[in-house]
Amino acid sequence: MRTGKDYISGIEDERRVYLDGKLVENLPNHPAFKGIVKTIARLYDFSFSKENKMTFKTEWETEGNKVFLIPRKREDLVERHDAIYKWAGLTHGFVGRSPDHVGGFLAGFASNPNLFSKREANFAENVSNFYRKVVTEDLYVTYAIIPPQVDRSKSAHELENRFSQVGVISKDDRGIVVRGAQMLATGAAISDFIFVSCIPPLRPGDEDYALSFVLPVDTPGLKLYCRRPFAVDKPSIADYPLSTQFDESDAFLVFDNVFVPWKYVFVFRDVQMVQSQFFMTPAHVLGNNQAQIRLSAKLKFIIGVARKVSMMNGIDKIPSVVEKLGELATLSSIVEGMVVASESKAISGENGTIAPNPRFLYGAMGLQSELYPRVLHLLRDLCGAGVLQLPSSYMDFISPETGTDIETYIKSPGYSSEDRIKLFKLAWDLVGTEFAGRHYQYEMFYAGAPFVAKNYSFRNYGYEEAVSIVDKFLSEYSIDRNSQEGEY
Repeated sequence: MRTGKDYISGIEDERRVYLDGKLVENLPNHPAFKGIVKTIARLYDFSFSKENKMTFKTEWETEGNKVFLIPRKREDLVERHDAIYKWAGLTHGFVGRSPDHVGGFLAGFASNPNLFSKREANFAENVSNFYRKVVTEDLYVTYAIIPPQVDRSKSAHELENRFSQVGVISKDDRGIVVRGAQMLATGAAISDFIFVSCIPPLRPGDEDYALSFVLPVDTPGLKLYCRRPFAVDKPSIADYPLSTQFDESDAFLVFDNVFVPWKYVFVFRDVQMVQSQFFMTPAHVLGNNQAQIRLSAKLKFIIGVARKVSMMNGIDKIPSVVEKLGELATLSSIVEGMVVASESKAISGENGTIAPNPRFLYGAMGLQSELYPRVLHLLRDLCGAGVLQLPSSYMDFISPETGTDIETYIKSPGYSSEDRIKLFKLAWDLVGTEFAGRHYQYEMFYAGAPFVAKNYSFRNYGYEEAVSIVDKFLSEYSIDRNSQEGEY
């Protein structure tokens, strides 16, 4: 098991991460990353502590983090759920690509490695070996599985720039060389490895892009271009409690003739297999089970803020406010309940594995793009102008010239000035900052465009049962053609 110190030491390498046209140096201590690095280190320290019961005994007789567990019985699902929820509790669900997310995908791949041997036998071995490496070394893997937004009306091989999307340009006995770009690698700048593939369906002719591989973040030729960081130039954690600690960063990846050894290749030039790896194994289900557990923790945190705001403002007994709080409770309970339902109705899979029931899992995902904006809208409504009536920073609070006014006029009955300012600064970081806007967009498009998430639900609901119920009902009566009064 890894400590936080081990994790930080592991990312002190030659990775090429760029901000404002410059290579980031000393990444763990850079203002854009030091907050999230400290947060991830905290996750590892939490898991390392025996008292938190985050470990399981692997088949290789070593200790592994329960978040990477391949469930083989219902008790495994419960243990895995509890471990993921403990981590989500430390980040309050605001780190979407923590190590347990892609760890779930890799566990899904490794639970059915034979699927990867259809074209090349050693690919199955590659999958199993890398999963073992992740578990035994407690690695942080994130992914880039979406092509760049260039022209979505065309397939990859039809674009003017043949390598807009990452694709293979050559191979030899040692491995493959890839070129192009891929998105959206959330957390890539602070992870150990990146899993690269393509989850949107590819078409015949796209074989050069039909790849699945992993590689260390510091691989020569790999460049990470990060979006504008939200933690930089913030005056304090008290002013921006979420932005300063949980900005996991999103990166656009460029592969400049990057060499990938065969041992890190899972799929090679196989259009069908690129899709099968996600949906013919429990990978997509396990990865998104983690995501919904995380989302349930996040919503619980947000509605806690909403309730506390209404209490502090003395409006929590007003019927219209109670209605809004009740709606928030309903929305939060939907996600939490659907996660529990998916696990309690778990289904058996290949090689003695068990996975959450996709009917209920994708039911929650199908609502995510509507549910999260509604939660934020209700919180915003309850906060009113309170999130605007705040001092510019903690300096106004501690300055002899301004501190007296702040303490006198910005407070609530039973709550000190500091209590009120901290709560409403937190609320603003949920609804009004760049960090808040990014999370709004992130949750809306977490599973791709909203119609994609609803298609998952459509394909996995099991309409045969519903239609058969209707057919049975219709078969129980008929039209009496001899009736003169239209009776049946």
